[in-house]
Amino acid sequence: MAIPTLTPVSQTSKNILPATGSTANVTSTAVPFGMYLGSSDFISGAAAQVAYTYKKLGGDLLEVELTEQQVYTAFEESVLEYSYIVNIHQGKNSLGDSLGNTTSSFDYLGEYKAGTLSSSLSGGNVALKYTKFDYGYSRRFGDAASAEATVGGTQPFYSASFTLETDVQDYDLITAVSSAVSGGSLPSTVDYQNKRLLIRRMYYLSPRAIWRFYGYYGGLGSTGNLSTYGQYADDSTWQIIPVWQNKAQAAAYEDAIRTRTSNYSYEIRDNKVRIYPIPPSLLRGKKMWFEFTVDTDAWESQSDRPDGVDGVNNLNTMPFANLPYDNINSIGKQWIRRFALALCKEMLGQIRGKFSTIPIPGDSVTLNHAELLSQAKEEQEKLREELKTILDEMTYASLIEQDASMTENAQKVYTSVPNYIFMG
Repeated sequence: MAIPTLTPVSQTSKNILPATGSTANVTSTAVPFGMYLGSSDFISGAAAQVAYTYKKLGGDLLEVELTEQQVYTAFEESVLEYSYIVNIHQGKNSLGDSLGNTTSSFDYLGEYKAGTLSSSLSGGNVALKYTKFDYGYSRRFGDAASAEATVGGTQPFYSASFTLETDVQDYDLITAVSSAVSGGSLPSTVDYQNKRLLIRRMYYLSPRAIWRFYGYYGGLGSTGNLSTYGQYADDSTWQIIPVWQNKAQAAAYEDAIRTRTSNYSYEIRDNKVRIYPIPPSLLRGKKMWFEFTVDTDAWESQSDRPDGVDGVNNLNTMPFANLPYDNINSIGKQWIRRFALALCKEMLGQIRGKFSTIPIPGDSVTLNHAELLSQAKEEQEKLREELKTILDEMTYASLIEQDASMTENAQKVYTSVPNYIFMG
């Protein structure tokens, strides 16, 4: 039987990586997400990555079983991985100063979606901006603390009153607030229904100016202290005490001159107040005033102003889109090339692993898929750790420590510099 003559159309494999890429082939069918197809620099970089991969994987000596489209895919993934790591780094830097600020909505690619929340971003990429340091979380905590101390904060304070009746000790504060709202002395926006009222102050008469100086017994020249504060004021004496004691005394004193000085005290339980002593007929028709806030849910926003509840609350809601390829400098682009090469090694190892050995006449060829996969995984991990380590050394907190160390060392040097003596 005669041996047939074979006439193949091609004597080379169809899926062999070419020596160079082509910008015309970097299309939406070549990259899964098409994130950066609008950037001519990305397209040029992806095409150049083919030649880099071809040389590094020995394409001059042995065929590389990859397509140029797979290299483009690895290149896009590398840019996204770089963006991911850098955005996390920037999130660590600025989350504390971004809490409560404007957030955005994102599409499946992680890009900004048009919407009311993203409109204030003015089309800019927040990940490329330097966040203003403003003690964001500390200030937010301070607002709550100062509101509790009744010396500031952002929580609205209201006041209302109820009329004393002869021999009646117990009064419903919700009823008093309701009367104040219906009477117009409180705005109708006060949401007090089925809410707990936090009573901040209660008083029978507005404090007289003289009370603040002479105190309860007119103790001119006496020394005020925390245990007996309310009988006299520190306005008449001078002493050195901690600031926290001043604040504690001020709070106690302000409350005392509104209740104790007027000979009345109170006890509050579940929006009900009990007045001591029992009001006599002499006080019938007189008013007792109270200042209060309405207890609200921690995630309930204020109706009359933005308070940040609907803004950034963690790393997930920070308005960080993918880093634009054009804004990645030479340092980042070299990292991207190296990471893309490691991804190509991984893909080549997966492909060669499907055929661990290839039979040839009289023998077989064993492919190096295991070595490729091991190298690829190790290189990817090293590149990630390298970038993370560098970025961790450049957090804003680390930069401050570095500046402090440089300043301290500079001062040590200055101590060794001889001072000139002026001769007049």
